Amino acid sequence: MGLPVFLVEELPGGDSCRLDGPEGHHASVVQRLRVGEALILADGRGGTASALVTAVGKGTLDTRITTRSNVAAPDPTITVVQGIAKGDRGELAVATMTEVGVDAIVPWAAARSVARWKDERPLQRWRSTARESAKQARRAWLPPVRPGAKTAEVALLLGKASGAYVLHEAADVALSTVPLPPAGEIVLVVGPEGGVDDAELAAFTAAGAVPVRMGPTVMRTSTAGAAAVAALSVRLGRW
Repeated sequence: MGLPVFLVEELPGGDSCRLDGPEGHHASVVQRLRVGEALILADGRGGTASALVTAVGKGTLDTRITTRSNVAAPDPTITVVQGIAKGDRGELAVATMTEVGVDAIVPWAAARSVARWKDERPLQRWRSTARESAKQARRAWLPPVRPGAKTAEVALLLGKASGAYVLHEAADVALSTVPLPPAGEIVLVVGPEGGVDDAELAAFTAAGAVPVRMGPTVMRTSTAGAAAVAALSVRLGRW
């Protein structure tokens, strides 16, 4: 079993680090780490450090850093524009995409999105989900969940991308064969339960996006993004 990962705002310059707050509580109370046990500290921006527990307090953990490493940011990056879904399907999409390696997520208020965000709480849940999934997957890079976007904003994002794609069941081109850029940002749009409507597809293709399909079947919005990121990861040599 791999070592547990705990996120810190900054890796310390010295040889010691105290975990407190939610991470300290989780380490000392939930996981019940003890003196001498090993763990990994990560700043979510590529920096990691192996450490040993030296003391356990009430909701705190003192550690001694033994080794450090830095993981370079991937290039090209993969950003998924995820249509807002009802219930917990959006959070499931965030969790699975984070586990398989997405680099950024943009919530999208699509025309066919059943759920509508009225405040910041759903966005905070997506961010919390991404954080916990990144820790579970032992990722050095924490994928940001950006503020929610409307269709016009998504079109602008696609227009600036090095490679822009829209998952669509009627597309003629397979994601497994479409040309990919060697560097920059790849942006992929995943529709909500009802899919991408004609007006949205027209706006995205006008911005330069290429409609692509995954295969002959139609996936749920909660799984399509993760499957697409996995396919791209193979093609980009990440896997």
